[in-house]
Amino acid sequence: TGAAMAAAEEAAVAQESAARPAAGPALWRLPEELLLLICSYLDMRALGRLAQVCRWLRRFTSCDLLWRRIARASLNSGFTRLGTDLMTNVPVKDRVKVSQNWRLGRCREGILLKWKCRQMPWMALEDDSLYISQANFILAYQFRPDGASLNRQPLGVFAGHDEDVCHFVLANSHIISAGGDGKIGIHKIDSTFTVKYSAHEQEVNCVDCKGSIIVSGSRDKTAKVWPLALGQLGQCLHTIQTEDRVWSIAISPLLSSFVTGTACCGHFSPLRIWDLNSGQLVTHLGSDFPPGAGVLDVMYESPSTLLSCGYDTYVRYWDLRTSVRKCVMEWEEPHDSTLYCLQTDGNHLLATGSSYYGVVRLWDRRQRACLHAFPLTSTPLSSPVYCLRLTTKHLYAALSYNLHVLDFHNP
Repeated sequence: TGAAMAAAEEAAVAQESAARPAAGPALWRLPEELLLLICSYLDMRALGRLAQVCRWLRRFTSCDLLWRRIARASLNSGFTRLGTDLMTNVPVKDRVKVSQNWRLGRCREGILLKWKCRQMPWMALEDDSLYISQANFILAYQFRPDGASLNRQPLGVFAGHDEDVCHFVLANSHIISAGGDGKIGIHKIDSTFTVKYSAHEQEVNCVDCKGSIIVSGSRDKTAKVWPLALGQLGQCLHTIQTEDRVWSIAISPLLSSFVTGTACCGHFSPLRIWDLNSGQLVTHLGSDFPPGAGVLDVMYESPSTLLSCGYDTYVRYWDLRTSVRKCVMEWEEPHDSTLYCLQTDGNHLLATGSSYYGVVRLWDRRQRACLHAFPLTSTPLSSPVYCLRLTTKHLYAALSYNLHVLDFHNP
């Protein structure tokens, strides 16, 4: 818990204080609580300069307690908006150093994988493994220690679809995949167990899974709810008529509802929230979408906040506690390109993938303008960015012909 972590940090500081030199400047003879209070008013630059005074102060000013406030205001430092630390095994000071590279756009670009035929890949990260779809397969690769390269031999290959895999998620030690053959596949990660069943009349564009529930969306203008239980696989719980092709879908963290992002052709709002237990419409988001403003990616950040992007070139941030008719913040793609995907660090950083030239953009959500743009392809190999994933050190972007990495740890 937070209290336990704070107590551990204070104990570490006390241990360092006990090891301080017996003689020296009066600053060293201050009680550690007072010294911590003084240092808590220093910014990143001042803490860095203080660390250059001597070895003892270098160790003292490296404690997580002093850098936590700075890290919460930094980009992609492993802290969420609520202050939850997602990277407790990495010193906070080290993460703040790397976050400056994200802020300044300093990175080294590389290519992790290439394939000969044009693909529409999707990917997911879990621990030190990367899962990526290629045609009708999902391949698992292990990262090397630097995180910017892969072991070439796949850890596993998951098959079962007759046509391309459109989308997949990792949940409960399973891979739940959606295919162009209208089927959903259930693959056990650590075994050869695979089940697939017919889910829709046309291709399944999107799928999500949380707890023991799967939701899927299809070009056939329906969304469906399924159980993830061995004896109930393939038994549809609810079929929802969306009046539109479903491009994206996401389950609320509370497991009470889910949101669909549709093509905005048959219904005036492409974003609608449905009750997970009854399948009934709860509400729709927004009211001024132009026809064709389909939503290609949507994600919950918390039970009451979510992000969406799509054909109308905007990223929108919705807070269900304030209004469902108007988003609380929006960011426009400056070159009027469709936004295929988005990712966030859960705090200030937002990354988007555009439809032309593989452009990845980084945004500071406290600002309107884009921070940095990284074009990963050029003519004649222009490609959308189909999928993005983030860690505190790397950004991974899946394009038509290859998988790119932007290394912010070793620029």
